[in-house]
Amino acid sequence: MAGVDFEHWAALAGDSATSRTEWAAVVGAWSEPHRRYHDLAHLAAVLGLVDTLADAATDPAAVRLAAWYHDVAYDPQRTDNEEVSAARARIGLLGLVDDATVAEVERLVLLTAGHSPGPDDANGAVLCDADLAVLASPPAAYAAYASAVREEYAHLPDGEFTAGRIAVLEHLLALPQLFRTPAAAGWTEPARANLTAELTLLRART
Repeated sequence: MAGVDFEHWAALAGDSATSRTEWAAVVGAWSEPHRRYHDLAHLAAVLGLVDTLADAATDPAAVRLAAWYHDVAYDPQRTDNEEVSAARARIGLLGLVDDATVAEVERLVLLTAGHSPGPDDANGAVLCDADLAVLASPPAAYAAYASAVREEYAHLPDGEFTAGRIAVLEHLLALPQLFRTPAAAGWTEPARANLTAELTLLRART
């Protein structure tokens, strides 16, 4: 898949036997069969959006690496996926990039738990905007995204999923800013419209 091939990875982590092994492991994790939205297509989309927004970052390479790892651990039955993903990044990048980059990647991955970077966090703004860009999709594409997320949580009964999803949507709508980079400013209105429409639909079911 374009954007997730070894050439793009090697530009960040080098071309070595260790790097090739780690890339294969990361791609394998993103290819797990239970993923319906948080899959290789999502990874490719986020990487592409990071490229689009990269001028706003202070360390684009670290943001790109964080994109590779931000959902590398994704188990819908766990609540600590970001922590596990950050730890996976720290271990996987050992010896491939410098310690400062590893630390920044780990910090950025953890940030995706709440998608609320500080006002001066340029790297965090780029990663979070890229990750949340799906929220501003055309309504049909947004509906497909929401449906795919529901499939990932197929183990939950409707009532439990609905309550959890409402909490997620309310958190996103309560953020001071959904998008923080100048290039993404225009995404706010359609994203809020999509979130509000889904929230209204879910509340009607409770």
